[in-house]
Amino acid sequence: MASAPVTSTGQITIPAEVRDALQVGRGDRVEFVEVAPGRFEFIAATRSVQALKGLFGKPKKSVSINQMNAAIASRGASAK
Repeated sequence: MASAPVTSTGQITIPAEVRDALQVGRGDRVEFVEVAPGRFEFIAATRSVQALKGLFGKPKKSVSINQMNAAIASRGASAK
């Protein structure tokens, strides 16, 4: 298991074997996703959005772009 210390400024150095496994390098982005209280997954954010195709199965009903935009607009307006 790889580990890394946290610096006084909150930074960590990702161990080389982890960087290699995730195929991340200088300038790439990573995300920390909370999967349970106090538990996070560390994910490379270098994949194309097209890699998500099929991940969630087929939708039960289709939604038009106009319906998506309306939902986003109404949700955004209610957050203010």
